[in-house]
Amino acid sequence: MWARRKTYVAALLLLVAPAVFGCAAEPRTEAESASPSAPAEPETETGKQASPAPRAPESLDIPSVAPAQDRGIVEGGDLSWPQCPEGMGIKERRTLGLPMPLESAEYVIIGLTNGPAFTPNPCLASQAEWAKKNKVMTSAYAVVSYPTAATLRERGEEGPGDPETKIGRLTNVGYQQARWNLDQMKRAGLESPSVWLDVEPVAVWEWSDDVAANQAVVQGAVAGYRDAGKRVGVYSIEGLWTPIVGDLQLQLPEWRPAGETSRAAALERCDGEWMFQGGAAVMVQWLEGGRDRNVTCPGESVQLPLWFHQY
Repeated sequence: MWARRKTYVAALLLLVAPAVFGCAAEPRTEAESASPSAPAEPETETGKQASPAPRAPESLDIPSVAPAQDRGIVEGGDLSWPQCPEGMGIKERRTLGLPMPLESAEYVIIGLTNGPAFTPNPCLASQAEWAKKNKVMTSAYAVVSYPTAATLRERGEEGPGDPETKIGRLTNVGYQQARWNLDQMKRAGLESPSVWLDVEPVAVWEWSDDVAANQAVVQGAVAGYRDAGKRVGVYSIEGLWTPIVGDLQLQLPEWRPAGETSRAAALERCDGEWMFQGGAAVMVQWLEGGRDRNVTCPGESVQLPLWFHQY
């Protein structure tokens, strides 16, 4: 979930209920912790812009799950390309060999990209195997990024948007990012009922200055995952979200990062005051000992089966 890093339980659950981080190579500041694998920008006040209302969650054709008891705070972790052996991946995002999640992690969120969209996590398959071997619950996250002119030409034709308009083509590119990520997940043998959308600045693949254009990419990605039957949550913080997509209110569950801090400080971000796009927090993340660590928010452990696959 950020420019240079990104990685961020076993149980049972209740009927469908709404709910929504990454990794770092070096210690991050609180503002930098907005992504499971990259650094964040400081929170800023930028112009916000309204956007079309997203499709209602009720339209999802996803099986319900059995009720479960609240297990309290459940610990997990996230991982992605930074945890791959050193020297792999694209030249802009060489892998770092960072440590894998602790044995105490009951669930993991595995990154599908090597930073920006259409670049695969180079050891996704081996990380999926690690999760199976350790019998942890698995979910997935993927960075959504603004397309280059070439990508817009190549991938803007197919999707829910009108290819005759710029906004329509951007929507289609976001949609294709989602479908491409799901294909990578299938190839790697990673099982997950959900995907967390990582929205933050991506160095080299910068977002545009056009908030409506950025919104189209993000909304297209949400549509792509939903059309494939996946639940969708969002990983970000207001200081990263707002400069990119303004006041876009997807009202999806949130995964909120807290940066290099403590578990107690991270749990404070479960509070509603940290809401950035209208959804309640399912998990929070913090950086400690070179790892992106995660915990469920109070009362949210019952939702784990909605978001994770149990190996």
